[in-house]
Amino acid sequence: MDRHIKAPISKEDVASLRAGDYVYITGTIYTARDAAHKRMDETLKRGESLPIDLENNIIYYMGPSPAREGRPIGSAGPTTASRMDKYAPTLLDLGLKGMIGKGKRSDAVKEAIVRNGAVYFAAVGGAGALLSKSILKSEVIAYDDLGTEAIRRLEVENFPVIVVIDKEGNNLYETAIQQFKND
Repeated sequence: MDRHIKAPISKEDVASLRAGDYVYITGTIYTARDAAHKRMDETLKRGESLPIDLENNIIYYMGPSPAREGRPIGSAGPTTASRMDKYAPTLLDLGLKGMIGKGKRSDAVKEAIVRNGAVYFAAVGGAGALLSKSILKSEVIAYDDLGTEAIRRLEVENFPVIVVIDKEGNNLYETAIQQFKND
């Protein structure tokens, strides 16, 4: 099913999404990869505030290439989500409602998704140039010293993703394999 949602994402939208839905996101999302997640984890362990409010927000696991002239960002493809698995449950417990990446997630992340009524989306790997066309604005807002791994605020329009794990824990990667075996 094709769905159009706004970001930050509402609890109602999260509740209505099902594994396998094609979703187009419009609004504000954030980028953060390995180094930014590690730094956020260290910040939390020191009892300090994060540089972004996670409540109802979506983090895209992406580090862009340099922008071409006249464009806000370069190629913007997803990175492997499992590299953020050791940090994701804590961020979900703090109000994060969505993550965009590629690949499988750990059982701990799946449990945190269900516990917090969140969602994991996949973006198509290898399609970074195409995905960048949905990004209208990109601004580094934290950890500038990390270069491409800095936290960015993106304004997106009809950013295409697929629901992989919904708030009920349904996992497209598992159901698709089972369906393929049955066909």
